[in-house]
Amino acid sequence: MTDLPTILVIDDEVRSLESLERILNEDFEVRTAATIGAALAVMESEAVQAILCDQRMPEQTGVEFLKSVRDRWPDVIRMIVSGYTDAHDIIDGINEAGIFQYITKPWHPESLILTLKTACRLFQLQRENELLAVELKMSPNVAHQKVADRREKLRKDFDFDDGIIRGKDSPMNEVCAMLRKVAPYDVPILLAGASGTGKELAARALHYGSPRWNQPFVVENCGALPDELLESELFGHKRGAFTGAVDDHMGLFERADGGSVFLDEIGEVSPAFQVKLLRVLQEGEIRPVGSGKTRKVNVRVIAATNRDLEDEVRAGRFRADLYYRLAGMVIRIPDLKDRSSDIPVLAKALLTRAMGQLGKRVPGFSKEALDCMGNYGWPGNVREMQNEIQQMLVIGAEGHELGAELLSRHILRADPADRDRHGDAEIAAMEGTLKDRIEALESRIIRETLIRHRWNKSKAARELGLSRVGLRSKLERYGLENVKLLPTARRAAGSGG
Repeated sequence: MTDLPTILVIDDEVRSLESLERILNEDFEVRTAATIGAALAVMESEAVQAILCDQRMPEQTGVEFLKSVRDRWPDVIRMIVSGYTDAHDIIDGINEAGIFQYITKPWHPESLILTLKTACRLFQLQRENELLAVELKMSPNVAHQKVADRREKLRKDFDFDDGIIRGKDSPMNEVCAMLRKVAPYDVPILLAGASGTGKELAARALHYGSPRWNQPFVVENCGALPDELLESELFGHKRGAFTGAVDDHMGLFERADGGSVFLDEIGEVSPAFQVKLLRVLQEGEIRPVGSGKTRKVNVRVIAATNRDLEDEVRAGRFRADLYYRLAGMVIRIPDLKDRSSDIPVLAKALLTRAMGQLGKRVPGFSKEALDCMGNYGWPGNVREMQNEIQQMLVIGAEGHELGAELLSRHILRADPADRDRHGDAEIAAMEGTLKDRIEALESRIIRETLIRHRWNKSKAARELGLSRVGLRSKLERYGLENVKLLPTARRAAGSGG
């Protein structure tokens, strides 16, 4: 008897179906169907938690099929996979079939697996909520306390101290102190910082540290949707407002009434939508698409951007009046490269989270792995580190410490002196003669190769096409013979000959 969740994959292309089954088979009980009829037979005979359906099917579209699934099996999580990204298809899928996710081809295996795991978890939460609703009827006091306990746990999870992980002398201490000061006051906040720095985490800390903490907190990525869909998502729409609008839809502003709305990537919205958003912020009321009536809403708006919105205003790409409506206060979130003291504690916290998600246990990182992570500048910030640690956990051995050899090559080659530069830009920015630069690069490649082979010189020499004597000579030249983790680039560049 397996505990794996059951999913149904539908695609009329046999090779695509086989590929999906092979990739997903370790994490799910996979049922496949090449026709709509075969898919219905599976649904009628098995307890399926999630469906992944190709949009272009011979008998009917994926959206049409999933609409019928919604009518008969409403709890099943429905997803579309397609090589086409027409906005109307997306809108139809969301409104008619209640699509949880619209996945575009080519999909990335790891991303697809995570999406399906999230979908199956959502299915379980729906079932738990149904049981909670029954309990509410049977014992309202007990159920009310459970809801209150969950809210209190959320508040603690996103607290300024417990929720935002950092070291003792972290630059984030100043940011958290500012968040704590402004949280109780009902002013709009603009969070500025690069992608992956944790702006949504800061927004949640603001919400749960405010008087609105026991009211809804809703999130919308403004850069991910076209204008017409973004307007519908935020402000709602009336039945018949556009093709596919078969029911009234409550927007996020109305759902968050009394709470907070987090508008991520606000710098990506079009000039036309900026006008509509400005009116909502000025008047404190929304007008659903297709409706002639406005509705008052009471929300706190927290916005975030990875752009310099002041530059965008000067360039005429972002409205000055909207900027000043959003930027009651501007709080800047530092890049991870400027938070080197946070890296060890953050890495351990991300590893704990990844072990919980993947169900795999390891004792932690080796010192060498943490040192290598500390040398790297993390241009993708916390999100990049999260992906890297997840990858290390997947390929590492169960129960064994995660060593530096599991890190990606570009991380192993990093030098803290070049923390602000990455990849080709880092090499191009090196100073000195051509000989100096080549030696600096050679030193990094040798060190990275040795780490991957756990400092086995025979294996490293074989991969590099060197003799053991030749490798030993280079190790002595670059100071890598006895000291494994000293920065090498500047030493190599200064060695001259």
